[in-house]
Amino acid sequence: MQSKVTARLQRENTQDEIYEKIYGAILEHRLHPGTKLVEERLAEIFKVSRARIREVLARLAHEQVVDMYPQRGAYVARPTIEQAVHVFEARRLIEPELVRRLIENLTPERIERLRQHCSLEQDARRREDKRMIVRLSGEFHMLISELAGNQALMRTMRELSSLTCLIIILYDAPTASSCRADEHSLITDAIAKRDIEGAQKMMLEHLAHIEGSLNLEPADSEVDLATIFAE
Repeated sequence: MQSKVTARLQRENTQDEIYEKIYGAILEHRLHPGTKLVEERLAEIFKVSRARIREVLARLAHEQVVDMYPQRGAYVARPTIEQAVHVFEARRLIEPELVRRLIENLTPERIERLRQHCSLEQDARRREDKRMIVRLSGEFHMLISELAGNQALMRTMRELSSLTCLIIILYDAPTASSCRADEHSLITDAIAKRDIEGAQKMMLEHLAHIEGSLNLEPADSEVDLATIFAE
């Protein structure tokens, strides 16, 4: 019995690790929209069965960051302009509410986590680590949803943040203008002051800056999966 439980936990851990590596590659702009995720190649790279890869891809498809087509396989999702508009509309509705919930349930520990995250972002900018800047910028919004304490909204924000990342890649929004260097820190300061109206306004302006930076001309690109996931 014990060996079966151990085997199941090892299986789940391996699946989670592969999921996080693929998901991270998408967040960090290493996997672009439209990239084909070949099961056989990924199985070779991660040294697991194609069935395991299929499970991971199905999980990513459930979160809408991967599209799966019968007889064609799996591809990194390629949001349309209409979908991009819908994503930002949803974020404008959800994120001010998350800010309000967070402020109403604010603790020193939660503020400290936000400030620590902003410090990580600032450090990445000083090092000009573009991949880390992109990833941390998206994770700031997911952190707010986590600290707000609503699991359903947190899952929704994870999906919306991932889609936003794909939209930024697809429509070639420069990182510098999609997430301005000081905006997350300013939002954090307003949250720390328990300024609900001010923090909500800043969040909406921040989202407007991201959406306004989009260039609605899609671009194709190809990548080598082995290079993406090389240790």
